Amino acid sequence: MAIFRLVDELVFPDPLFSNEDGLLAIGGDLSVERLLLSYQNGIFPWFESDDDILWWSPNPRLILKLDDFKVSKSLKRIVRSEKFSVKMNTCFTEVVESCSSINRKGEQGTWITQGMKDAFLALHELGFAHSVEVFEEGILVGGLYGLKIGKVFCGESMFHKVSNASKFALYHLVQNLKENDFSFIDAQMPTDHLKSLGAIEIDKITFLQMLKEATNS
Repeated sequence: MAIFRLVDELVFPDPLFSNEDGLLAIGGDLSVERLLLSYQNGIFPWFESDDDILWWSPNPRLILKLDDFKVSKSLKRIVRSEKFSVKMNTCFTEVVESCSSINRKGEQGTWITQGMKDAFLALHELGFAHSVEVFEEGILVGGLYGLKIGKVFCGESMFHKVSNASKFALYHLVQNLKENDFSFIDAQMPTDHLKSLGAIEIDKITFLQMLKEATNS
């Protein structure tokens, strides 16, 4: 299936037209307007160079239903303890920088380019992108960030510098989303780590219908 080349016009092809790897389009820009349109349609950017912006809509899709989040006994103990403290949206830039610089097993480099950092900072300043920050003795040791679209949280990345800090961040994100009647977390690409925490794979058509319902509610 052909890969679409985006032009200046603010439009995306139907996400069902992506190829078997999930790649849908190339080009365009990372403007606030284009990013919001992409996430509203189940499309997200993922690339290694700002010169070649790639847009994806994979099948299957990984999501985390809030009630399915698995809280292990060890995480319960950490939540009850005073080991970590948590805040939201107090150091968004630092969370994004940490996510981009953490070495990940099996990965070289990062997809969080300077262009992506600048784009999500703009989204944050407009109230669309949010971070959860975990501190130990006043030092940032873990966190995550993503984008709120309707009643869906589109998770972008998480990091930890000490064990369980990112799980602690995810736990508090889930609690916050539940309190605000969110539907689910779009985790985008399948990973064993997120599956171990309760995330599941669903087919793209089902995902797009769930996304439509959650963003129109």
